[in-house]
Amino acid sequence: MPDKLTVDLHPIFRSDQDIAQAVRATLFRAAGQRVPLVEIITGKGSGTLRSRVLAMLKQPHVKKLYRRVEVAPGNDGMVLVHLR
Repeated sequence: MPDKLTVDLHPIFRSDQDIAQAVRATLFRAAGQRVPLVEIITGKGSGTLRSRVLAMLKQPHVKKLYRRVEVAPGNDGMVLVHLR
């Protein structure tokens, strides 16, 4: 069993629908496999992609899947999602 799953959003950063689908699919996969941590790589650019991901994670149906969300300490280009 892996200790974390990683999703890199660089290739699909232009499409909100693809971003939401990739993040949701990774969260569902992690929940099904009981993986405690999901790393979402957003990159260190202007922060627009990170803010879109954080907004998507705040939706009520997605919020039920995880316990806590944080920006990785020392790395603004990565969002860590701790699952239940």
